[in-house]
Amino acid sequence: MNKYLVTSCLLALASSQLTQAITFSISGAVGGAPTGVNYLNFDDLTLGSQAGTTTAGPSGSAMVTTTSDAKAVLGSLSGQYAAPFLSGGNGAGFGNANGVDMTTYLSTGIGGVSLDFGGSQQYIRLLWGSIDLYNSLEFYQNNVLLGSITGGQVLAGANGDQGVNGTLYVNISTDMGFDRVVAKSSQYAFEFDNVAYTSTALPSPVPDGGALAGVFSLALIGMAGVARRCRQS
Repeated sequence: MNKYLVTSCLLALASSQLTQAITFSISGAVGGAPTGVNYLNFDDLTLGSQAGTTTAGPSGSAMVTTTSDAKAVLGSLSGQYAAPFLSGGNGAGFGNANGVDMTTYLSTGIGGVSLDFGGSQQYIRLLWGSIDLYNSLEFYQNNVLLGSITGGQVLAGANGDQGVNGTLYVNISTDMGFDRVVAKSSQYAFEFDNVAYTSTALPSPVPDGGALAGVFSLALIGMAGVARRCRQS
């Protein structure tokens, strides 16, 4: 690809009317959720496949929708899901002690779990268990995909570690509002619990060793066509 084509592609990406980048501030920590936010756990869900609305935790509510074999689970099942590992008191706000998560949590399976908050948010934090490269979170506003992040962008060398080193309480703030987050995985498994969220972007805590703290931008899915044409030229 010559430099003129590269320039043209960059200009096309920058000027496209579909271009609207969301910026994520990401860090992984073991500490608990901040005060003054909404809390959501999944202890009220019936084990097994689940779709519908739940009001859970000390405060907050969200519509939880599952696809494929995603479901509310307890404990671990070899080859499918493993309970997240709590540490550093990060489950205190949800009534959980350090150690293996003994409460109900969500597993995406090879499918997805959608959390619809019913309003615009700019902060979410979740206990993300056995982080893998192929786990992802997609952020939407009014059914428009704003951007996504993967497990590899949260934890350097993510390899599905089921112990304390493979679980992080992941803190994500954005510069744009989102009203829905979809957790997906192309392989088994993506497990999460103890979600905190609020409509105000919050500063990221200092990350733990091995966690990646960074700021990056992702464009709307509408830019994919422009980028694809550039690659094919």
